[in-house]
Order: sequence, then structure tokens, then C-alpha cells
Amino acid sequence: MVVIVMGVAGSGKTTIASELARTLGWEFLDADSLHSPANVAKMHAGIPLDDADRAPWLQALRREIERSLAGTRSLALACSALKQSYREQLLVSPDVKLVYLRGTFEVLRQRLEQRKGHFMPEQLLASQLETLEEPADAITVDVQHSVDEMIAEILTKIRGGAA
Repeated sequence: MVVIVMGVAGSGKTTIASELARTLGWEFLDADSLHSPANVAKMHAGIPLDDADRAPWLQALRREIERSLAGTRSLALACSALKQSYREQLLVSPDVKLVYLRGTFEVLRQRLEQRKGHFMPEQLLASQLETLEEPADAITVDVQHSVDEMIAEILTKIRGGAA
């Protein structure tokens, strides 16, 4: 199984996906680690990525998902996956589940203000929220819950099949 934990900057994708992987004994992958140096430089400069920037990144992510499904490893993937068209490229099988971390602008902005050492500047939050196409077919979790509560909710829903 692959669980994609998606949302905008500051939603907690990396924290939740890594904790989910640790809890289940799965592999963890942060999609940010597959961005090209050019994409990282653009984001550092506060320039939003466009679909052309994201295309090779999405292809690399799809390969990782397919590799996981073809092998014997389950994977928790932290990935923004902001648009439905991006998710369509990643949801390659019924064994790929989507978890959407939803939060308000204010909560997300506060979280970004507290972050240190991450390349996503706060000013891109508004751009990400504009780009975001909220998924209708995901397990949706409120980011104001504690990490433990969020993990428990996700586990209940992926084990029970409810979204």
C-alpha cells in the first residue's frame, strides 16, 4: 500500500507521513527530496512552480509509487499534490490512498512563521492555497488536531476503508 499525505506548506505532511511510516514500519519518502535544484531555487526565491516545473517531479514520484507497489514495501509519501491532475498521475492503483491535511490560512501561516530551515517561504502559502483543488476522494484530517490524533484517525480510516 502507498499512502500519499497531501496538503499545502505548513499542513504537516512530512510530520504525519513520517510518523505514519514509523508507526506501520513502512518506508517514508518526502516528495520535496525529488525536486530538481532549479525547482528548489525557484521556491527559495519565492517564485511559485508551474505545471512545467512540476512535470518531471511528478514523473519521478509516480516511478517511486509504482516501484513500491511492484515490490514488497509499503510507502508513506509526503507530497503537496495540490491539483487533481497531479493526483491523477500519482493514484495509479486502488492500493494508493490519499490523505488530505486541511487547515485554515491563519493556522498554516502561524505554522510557517515557526518553521526554521525549510525552503518554502511563507509568501508562497497564498499561492499554494490558490492552486489547491481540494480532493473529494481523500481521507480528510484537520491539522489542528494533535499528531497522535491525526495518526489514529488516518489508521482507523485506511484500515476500515472509509474516506
